[in-house]
Amino acid sequence: MYVKSLELKNFRNYDSLSIAFDQGTNILYGDNAQGKTNILEGIYLCGTTKSHRGSKDREVIHFNKDESHIRMFVCRDEVIHKIDMHLKKNKPKGIAIDGVPIRKASELFGIVNIVFFSPEDLNIIKNGPSERRRFLDSELSQLNRFYLIQLTNYNKVVMQRNKLLKEIRDSGSLRGTLDVWDEQMVMYGKSLIEERIQFVDQLNAILAEIHQQLTGGKEHIDLIYEPNVGAEEFEKQLRKNRERDLQFRASSLGPHRDDLCVKVNGIDIRRYGSQGQQRTAALSLKLSEIYLVKKIIKDTPILLLDDVLSELDSSRQNYLLKSIGDIQTFITCTGLDEFVENQFNVNKVFQVVEGSILQG
Repeated sequence: MYVKSLELKNFRNYDSLSIAFDQGTNILYGDNAQGKTNILEGIYLCGTTKSHRGSKDREVIHFNKDESHIRMFVCRDEVIHKIDMHLKKNKPKGIAIDGVPIRKASELFGIVNIVFFSPEDLNIIKNGPSERRRFLDSELSQLNRFYLIQLTNYNKVVMQRNKLLKEIRDSGSLRGTLDVWDEQMVMYGKSLIEERIQFVDQLNAILAEIHQQLTGGKEHIDLIYEPNVGAEEFEKQLRKNRERDLQFRASSLGPHRDDLCVKVNGIDIRRYGSQGQQRTAALSLKLSEIYLVKKIIKDTPILLLDDVLSELDSSRQNYLLKSIGDIQTFITCTGLDEFVENQFNVNKVFQVVEGSILQG
């Protein structure tokens, strides 16, 4: 699996860009704030329908334009697919695959798998639970079409239920309609919990070995799924918490409040780990994600490394670079020194200056 080319129009700081990539390692280098990350964002958005930054469609459109267009050609199993995406400021995005419009993001499933790794991901351990849930959801949604559909439905139900809780609290009526939303919330929520349990088990099988190699055998890591409520108890606890939910006008139980505990040598490093331990654990997680994707889809994912190398020491840089030899990789950086010093194989180099590619 690899990206052949990308075209951007009125996207972030790009008026117009057409760029062809190598199947191996592609380096995008230049000073900060020139548009390197925007190219990676375009790839990720076109492949997943979502920005890795959490940006809304209107925020990625060039500031003085009303719409933006992304076109990406992807090769999978020796078949070339064209993904077109139109982004509009005040309307839902339009997506077409090989010229055929699609209505749901889940229809992109199976065309491309992308692993995005940014400096922010190195803080996934010490940041709040929402970051760790995003890690779970972003990969599961690419690997499992059923999960993506269930997650989308669950989020819609929670949003509607919260809206209803506010209306009931304000007016005192409509209380009887909560049962309908509770039933749907439990149905979709139980499915998410079960899929997350299975995913974490699969990840743990790979994670421990990678982390031991990264730490020279000094540390053992465990990833522990912490559901906010168990699948079998969900319905009962939701009823029990109804008055609380009405009081606070929000759904207090469910997978939208889950977390992941990361233990190193039995210690919860979310709270008690050093910054070095937290960053090494985060790197182990991302590398495990790559290996798990390869195992499940029987192909290599596309790897996007956004200025990560500058955040790692030389030993971890080398381990990461040696781990991605057979994967199409996009690396953003401010200079090429680390690649020259480590004699790392680079297939194509692009210099990015103020929204333009000067060489390639």
